[in-house]
Amino acid sequence: MRLRCQHMLTVMRTTTGDDGGVVRELAAIAEAKTELARREEVAVRRARHQGLSWAEIGTLLGVTRQTMHRKYRSVG
Repeated sequence: MRLRCQHMLTVMRTTTGDDGGVVRELAAIAEAKTELARREEVAVRRARHQGLSWAEIGTLLGVTRQTMHRKYRSVG
């Protein structure tokens, strides 16, 4: 992901003349989203292993238990 963002940053600078400010910001956001998704998956897995229900986890994350179950059904 990081290499892809770096490549896009280089291409955008070359083709748009952008100093990289907005492109760099968007690349940083994309990287942060990837990291946050990874952290969420780990936390959900830990919560399930500690006995929290899908409804409890969903409430803590601001979504329904159905959404949690659909997204993480392989976690258990």
